[in-house]
Amino acid sequence: MIGVFALQGDVREHVAALRAAGAEAVPVRRPSELAEVDGLVIPGGESTVMSRLATVFELREPIRARIASGMPVYGSCAGMIMLASDVLDGRSDQESFGGIDMVVRRNAFGRQVDSFETDLDFEGVDGEPVHAVFIRAPWVEKVGSDVEVLARVSGGPADGRIVAVRQGNLLATSFHPELTGDLRVHDLFVRMVQEATDDRATEEAVR
Repeated sequence: MIGVFALQGDVREHVAALRAAGAEAVPVRRPSELAEVDGLVIPGGESTVMSRLATVFELREPIRARIASGMPVYGSCAGMIMLASDVLDGRSDQESFGGIDMVVRRNAFGRQVDSFETDLDFEGVDGEPVHAVFIRAPWVEKVGSDVEVLARVSGGPADGRIVAVRQGNLLATSFHPELTGDLRVHDLFVRMVQEATDDRATEEAVR
């Protein structure tokens, strides 16, 4: 079962993509709902609003605790910002969940009118390049040694900018795969959740 952080952002699209990828997907708005899921998606939206609502609905610390315990989490666009250890150009009172050792620049690609689409070579997914939709998107300025870079922009003024990363059970993209009908990024995350769930079941059986 995979939850989608449902206080703000494009929740419905992620729920539909996860279900199409074979997962049971549910919205998460309360700590009790978070406790029932095996993985979590943090959708695109407005990261400053997400930060504030996570505090109001008492989800910030439970999510941080689940991340620390190894729960798989995927963040797209604003969700990438929420998984970053450091955020540039954010509000002074903005707090992320953290988890991925990276520096992310908020709205790095520009404003809404600067939204664009491009194809990306994406490590970990088979087949043709992933068609990516960028909407007021961040990019990754810097990653730690344990972070795997999965995709970079090729060509144009943003050539070489990092737009997809993975660190252990945490996955993040600057773009919105839930908007394109291409399920391969969601398929990857569903596999990550299944592997983590299988590993946990094996450890419990050994104990």
